[in-house]
Order: sequence, then C-alpha cells, then structure tokens
Amino acid sequence: MNQYYKDYLIRSWEKHHRIPASEVIRCVLAEYGLGWEPDGADKDVLQIEECYLATGGEFWVVEYQNQVVGTGAYYPILRGQKAVEIRKMYLLPQVRGFGVGKYLLQQLEETIKKRGFEQIWIETASVLVEAVRLYENNGYKAATGVETARCDRVYVKKLGVRS
Repeated sequence: MNQYYKDYLIRSWEKHHRIPASEVIRCVLAEYGLGWEPDGADKDVLQIEECYLATGGEFWVVEYQNQVVGTGAYYPILRGQKAVEIRKMYLLPQVRGFGVGKYLLQQLEETIKKRGFEQIWIETASVLVEAVRLYENNGYKAATGVETARCDRVYVKKLGVRS
C-alpha cells in the first residue's frame, strides 16, 4: 500500500514505524481516558510481524509531512464467515475532520474485499464517539461478542451486501 489522500500518505508499515505508530495509539487512547496496554490489547502494535504480517493481515500508517499521524490494520479471524477484524484505526486529533478516517476505512475495505474476505468485524469503545459514528455511517451493524476488555461495542459488515 502506498497511496495518497490529499496531503496524507497511507503506506504499509515498516520497522521504523513501530515506535511512532505506538505513540499515535497511546496518545489517542489517553485523549479518551483509555489506557495503553502493551501486554494486553496493544501487544499486537509491538509485534506487527507476528500479529499481522505472518497471519495474512496488513498494518498501515498514515503520514503527514513525514510524520506518522494515524494507523489502520486488519487480520483474518475465525469469527464469522471468511472474516477479518479491522484494528488499530487511530488518527491524531489534528488530522481528524478532513476525511482521512473515512478514506482509510474505504481503502481497508477495498483491500479486504479484493482478498476474498466476506465479513469485517470491528471492536471499539463508546467513548470513541468519532469512530462509532464513522462505522455506523458506513454500513457497520451492531453485533454481540466483544472480546477486548476496554471495548464495549462490536460491529460487523458483510462485504458486497448493501445495507
């Protein structure tokens, strides 16, 4: 992945992105009063190779003026039918409101669909109001079975099916 949206570059994760990507996620979590969990829910960010690349997933970063300002990722999961989970979709506050999140979500969906997956699952927390709105406005339906402790919402979207 190497694609521009306005002045933002969405690109595939490389090793030198590990710390900047972690910092973006840590900052956004703190902004909403959620904790950084390097031994729990955020362990995957420190182990991109094992958790994403080796499992058939992808991890992307969003750069603005050569700085990592956002992240987005997915990997295959056993829940549902030919399913993936979108994870770690975070944008720093200064880059929100310009359509970057919606564009990033659309690019993730297109890539996932091209790879033959049929369902996308997303877990989030109600306090992440912008994320909840983004998912609900883009065809994600509330589901049950939250698996991440700090999350209280789970959504699913069937690809190729209009809602």
